[in-house]
Amino acid sequence: MDLPPLALYVHLPWCERKCPYCDFNSHEAQQIPESAYVDALLRDLKLEATNERRPVQSIFIGGGTPSLFSVAAIERLLQGIRDQLCLDDAVEITMEANPGSVESTRLAGYAATGVNRFSIGIQSFQDKSLAALGRVHDSREARAAIIAARTSGARSFNLDLMHGLPQQDLAQGLDDLRNAIEADAPHLSWYQLTIEANTRFYSSPPLLPDDDTLGDLEDAGFELLTRAGYRRYEVSAWARPGEECRHNLNYWRFGDYLAIGAGAHGKLTSSDGRVHRYAKTRRPEDYLADEGTRRCAERTLAEQDLCGEFMLYALRLTEGFSPKLFEERTGLPLTTIEKPLHELGDAGLLHLDDERICTTDLGRRFLDDAVSRFFDGS
Repeated sequence: MDLPPLALYVHLPWCERKCPYCDFNSHEAQQIPESAYVDALLRDLKLEATNERRPVQSIFIGGGTPSLFSVAAIERLLQGIRDQLCLDDAVEITMEANPGSVESTRLAGYAATGVNRFSIGIQSFQDKSLAALGRVHDSREARAAIIAARTSGARSFNLDLMHGLPQQDLAQGLDDLRNAIEADAPHLSWYQLTIEANTRFYSSPPLLPDDDTLGDLEDAGFELLTRAGYRRYEVSAWARPGEECRHNLNYWRFGDYLAIGAGAHGKLTSSDGRVHRYAKTRRPEDYLADEGTRRCAERTLAEQDLCGEFMLYALRLTEGFSPKLFEERTGLPLTTIEKPLHELGDAGLLHLDDERICTTDLGRRFLDDAVSRFFDGS
């Protein structure tokens, strides 16, 4: 069988300050053992890259705050990756960066090492909202980071922007979005703040906008983005034509990805068609130990989970998926999910034809309910 496309995820777990809404595997640090950590990453990659011959289509360096690492450290990391893996000629290499930790000279330096796409965590252009979110940057630094990304020499950049922020009203939410549009970013990730377990906001919840305000904000925001020439290609991702994030598309199309770094998660398809997921140890100090780079958890997806996980990702895409893609990526016939497909189609949540299966506008509003049908098999 033909294996799916391959990507690589690299996790750099340290940040300057842990945000109260963040449930990622990130850790505050005054000093980062960057040299030892790059050594550990490349040791980890050596284990992962054994017998892997597929060209890597994309690399994503996430965190944490990767831009806390020096240009020299990122250069050594990327060179080590090139030494161990075959990279596609058009490989997309994305690096997350926060405005509070970047300068134009540093972004240009990252671009010179091969990073060709930045993902900038703006979150808001309003100082009051940034303070409520615990961000370390202000609106002035946010705008400076955008200029730095545009002039860095990288091919493209993304702005991360949140809505539904503490005490945010409709006008404030739309003002944030207008500022992002005026920045003329090739790609915008515009998503709602959610309160996750094991965060400070979970134990001490802020006052958030009500559902009516959120609904009005999303409707007006979608209209603004569409009028500005952005296309919504995923639930919370908007892009100019041709500027979609190649790495994230690989996730949503159920492609494969190697994973290195503390707490990183990977997915691989074996030659017999079975799909495997794995994770690395979460604690940076354990990861830095000699054995810490080995997989700490692995599982092979059973048929029900395989169907559910494919749909969890594929239905996030506006384009949905083709029946052929489902069969190629899962190794299962489409008849395996025929019952929930037709029931959701009859309910007006899915559009079904021989070429394409995707959510309707109603289905996108009730996406979690639709996806759950493929996990429970009903």
